[in-house]
Amino acid sequence: MRLDAAARTDMNRLIPSAHMHDPIITAIEVHEYQYSLRNMARDYNGFNMVYAPDEKLELKGHILCIHTDSGLVGEFSGGTLAEYMTLPMFAQYLIGKSIFERERIYSDVKRALRQVARIGIGPVDVALWDLAGKYFESPIYKLLGGHKESVPCYASTYHGDENGGLSTPEAYADFAEQCLEIGYPAFKIHGWGRAPIAQEVATVQAVGNRVGGKMDLMLDPACEYTTFADAVKAGRACDDHDFMWYEDPYRDGGISQFAHRKLRQLIRTPLLLTEHVRSLEPRIDFAIAEATDYVRGDVIFDGITGAMKLAHAAEALGLDIEFHGAGPAQRHCLAAIRNTNYYEMGLLHPKAQASNDTPLYKDGYRDSLDAVDPNGHVPVPNKPGLGVEIDWDWVEKHRSGVTKYA
Repeated sequence: MRLDAAARTDMNRLIPSAHMHDPIITAIEVHEYQYSLRNMARDYNGFNMVYAPDEKLELKGHILCIHTDSGLVGEFSGGTLAEYMTLPMFAQYLIGKSIFERERIYSDVKRALRQVARIGIGPVDVALWDLAGKYFESPIYKLLGGHKESVPCYASTYHGDENGGLSTPEAYADFAEQCLEIGYPAFKIHGWGRAPIAQEVATVQAVGNRVGGKMDLMLDPACEYTTFADAVKAGRACDDHDFMWYEDPYRDGGISQFAHRKLRQLIRTPLLLTEHVRSLEPRIDFAIAEATDYVRGDVIFDGITGAMKLAHAAEALGLDIEFHGAGPAQRHCLAAIRNTNYYEMGLLHPKAQASNDTPLYKDGYRDSLDAVDPNGHVPVPNKPGLGVEIDWDWVEKHRSGVTKYA
């Protein structure tokens, strides 16, 4: 079919001209803001967030903005101070680069950060993908080849407390049943810190007895167990109730291939590891060493570029990847691949505000207990880039600092 001149003109308006120069990075800003979570505090060592009636937990958030000479701005909200402490090491390298040089930037910065565990590339990479989506007026998942418009969620709990919230095995079972009634198809237990292993096992049993066979179940001790024996005991309890996976039990921090391969020899429940192993190659080494069954990916640490490399490598091994945490970037990644199962909605609690439930976005985007539809799904943002709009008026009211690199 031949197009007349008018039709060709209309099509050219939709396609960026080949003669237009690529947008160039001119400046990078990191905005820090403060906010609080209601009915939350820290546990015995100050690390885990736990339910605490009538208390407020003060937290800090970060937004990274990449400015360009075209006026487009790429944005990413997320990450802790650790992800931004390495930015001064490579910020000047980014200035003057095309926003489309993601592979080159990923490779160069990955090498530059090799002595600091390659932490820091993630927020920059996600913001570059946000820029690409805005430039081409497409949501990121479509640029990645995705087609899913929604993704199923598992309810991921806060850690156990001693304050009348998730304070007993029965309380976890009650919450699992509540999540099932809301529509969640799966439920993940984060247990207590320094709890007797009998209490952890009792929680697995209580949840399994209550909702087993009705929901997919997972256990994530978050590296709290102190002995090999404890890890085996909890794993065998998971076996008894057909848990979908068992995640990061050991105090090694989830990095020992030998220890987890040994654990796999003694229990039937599949393991989910590599949340704490940075970058592509060590994660795949973990899988090839038969030290995990599922592979954990993390866009906060590896960016979308790194996460998609891992997803495709896992697919080649016949394995599924499960993405850590909630956020728009995670939804786009899940929508773009075949070999994945659930979006992690969390952290959640029957009596407290969800860990990611803040007024940061003004377009209705939420990560909270009641954010799922009756089938336990959440939508994938379908506007350009990450597809979410930051409420900068809210950020301005809560901002505690701005760092600029130009």
